[in-house]
Amino acid sequence: MASSTIRNVHGKRSSFQSEFTGNGASKRRNLHDETDRNVIGSEDTVYRYLCPVKKAGSIIGKGGEIAKQIRSETKSNMRINEALPGCEERVVTIYSTSDELNRFGDDGEIVCPALDALFKVHDMIVAEVNENVDHDGDLGEKQTVTVRMLVPSDQIGCVIGKGGQVIQNLRNETNAQIRVIKDNLPPCALTLSHDELLQIIGEPLIVREALYQVASLLHDNPSRFQHSLLSSPSTLMHQPLTSSHRNYVRDLADATEFCVCFICPAENVGGVIGKGGGFINQIRQETGATIRVTTSETEEDDSIILISSKEFYEDQSPTVNAAIRLQERCSEKVGKDADDSTISTRLLVSSSHIGCLIGKGGAVISEMRSVTRANIRILQKENVPKIAREDEEMVQITGNPDAAMKALTQVILRLRANAFDMNHGLVLLPASLPYRSQVSESSNKQKYAKRDGSRDQDYSRLNLNSKKRNHVS
Repeated sequence: MASSTIRNVHGKRSSFQSEFTGNGASKRRNLHDETDRNVIGSEDTVYRYLCPVKKAGSIIGKGGEIAKQIRSETKSNMRINEALPGCEERVVTIYSTSDELNRFGDDGEIVCPALDALFKVHDMIVAEVNENVDHDGDLGEKQTVTVRMLVPSDQIGCVIGKGGQVIQNLRNETNAQIRVIKDNLPPCALTLSHDELLQIIGEPLIVREALYQVASLLHDNPSRFQHSLLSSPSTLMHQPLTSSHRNYVRDLADATEFCVCFICPAENVGGVIGKGGGFINQIRQETGATIRVTTSETEEDDSIILISSKEFYEDQSPTVNAAIRLQERCSEKVGKDADDSTISTRLLVSSSHIGCLIGKGGAVISEMRSVTRANIRILQKENVPKIAREDEEMVQITGNPDAAMKALTQVILRLRANAFDMNHGLVLLPASLPYRSQVSESSNKQKYAKRDGSRDQDYSRLNLNSKKRNHVS
């Protein structure tokens, strides 16, 4: 039996034990340099705290100052992921050596840097909730707060215990409502690590104590999947993150242009534009994106729908928003009968950027296929329409409209992170799944005509006056 002593926020030690022995790494120590690490070691302590999108500013701060201060004061690493479309929470990944180096709380107990940072994040979010209640709520009502964390399935056992004994003891000792949720997980949950959702509800002090005890258990029992909870090395974790609250001045010249390039069947162009340009102008107005339609030299060939905008990474993306809304109109229906709603969406991506969609050993594309249930292929050379440029490859997404939309979202968010030199802004799988090249696969459809020569140019800087692409809208 692996004993796990649980520490109380008030300095007391709880008496119950965890019988969890799933990973064999309990009570580990990890002595190594903690400076500027952007990978998670097998012996590190990792927490993934879900922060409501509306409260992210309280832990980011103007120009990322709060996030930077938390990192500096705790000597931990922290990454705040961009919210996925349709997801109301952002994943805050906090990690550090498991060595207990930091003084914590009024009694000065020594804890690991990640646990110290976890509570700084938690306290800031709860403080904002308290402030809102003081202004808008009934002071006579008992206030409750909710904590939600993602935990890999091989690690959650240390919180549940044999026969649920540990989680029941936690409930009894803290009086908090503690649940482990396996179904209807948020979109930010990972597939490979089989994430489960840990939820704690109660009054602020009760939740804080329960969170401490849970965090202590997770500290003592690392997941074997945790090396995959971040991507391979990137500068993302060490760049200041800025608040989505636009209460400070930014120079538009510092913004980055992000583009998505759809290949649209010629017969679909009218639906994209709409009568008198009504539909495309509506999307332009509602999203703020620039949308241009360009055609090839012959009307029967495919057209290009180029969506672009000047953006800051931490803001909502006009390009992403517009691309998702235009997807179905730019896609080809490939269902075998009237009841089959399968669609095929095609995008052009610069060859220099395609790697962020494949990943080492095909890890990224395999993860996207698994998560979205869509067929995602990367086509090259003679399999690419002739309207493409010489340095472009085609990403083809096939599936029902819901799966295709999820896959498109995954693809363009990764391209966007790459455009901001944050090519690992989304969590990737470890490089253990093989990438099966789709170029040589047989197809019942005739291959596209071979492309003619064109300039070696990045699609995100398309010259819309190219002889091959005629601007029509």
